[in-house]
Amino acid sequence: METFASFKVGGQRVYGMVHLPEPDLSGPPRPAHGFPGVVILHGFTGNRGGDHRLLPLLSRHLAARGIASLRFDFRGSGESEGDFSEMTVSREVEDAVEAFDYFRNLPEIDPERAMLLGFSMGGIVAALAAPQVRPHKLALWAPALPELWLRMLPGGFMPPAILDQGGWPIGREFLLEMSRLDPLKAAAQWAASHGGEARVFHGDADQTCPPEFGVRYAQALGCDAVAIPGGTHTFESIPTTEMLYQVTGDFLAGK
Repeated sequence: METFASFKVGGQRVYGMVHLPEPDLSGPPRPAHGFPGVVILHGFTGNRGGDHRLLPLLSRHLAARGIASLRFDFRGSGESEGDFSEMTVSREVEDAVEAFDYFRNLPEIDPERAMLLGFSMGGIVAALAAPQVRPHKLALWAPALPELWLRMLPGGFMPPAILDQGGWPIGREFLLEMSRLDPLKAAAQWAASHGGEARVFHGDADQTCPPEFGVRYAQALGCDAVAIPGGTHTFESIPTTEMLYQVTGDFLAGK
């Protein structure tokens, strides 16, 4: 079952989609305490659809395996309210915290088995939000690091106001904040204090966020980094996408 989701953050409306498994005679029964589920965080300039329908098809794959999910657009992205020029990682962390609280409190969800998955810049957001929301499990797809955006600065200087990045208005505060973020430290803090399971999934042909980024996250989390052979940043082939879904689903399902 797929239903629209809506909640407010800072007075602005955020829109998403909840996917729930539909138990039948051939599928998994609904657990007594609700379904395990995962909140999915999209990447920079992305939305809840993802490249080549990457995220909706993930949600449907997981639902078929008995795992619920919430995909949503960060404020200023996709169909959610807000302007992209106001976007910062801290604002997206606020969105993620509210989304996780919304999802965990749905009657169909087991709050003790609510998980978090971050893709690309969503990986930074997931790492920074994890100590606060304390997910049962943390999955990172091709996670980014702040240094990726610091390279955008012309001559190493901050823009006076808005940086036009391919038609996307990048606010000065977004870049200023990037130099202060430490998602690896937050990831290590979550791993040390919460003790939940984590796993990193990274394409070995990723030229946007090099596989080294995934290795650094895995080291901080004390977990495995799973290489997807031939996988680009958005896993843009059918075999790499199928493998990504399979190994991600195995991890979230506890296999």
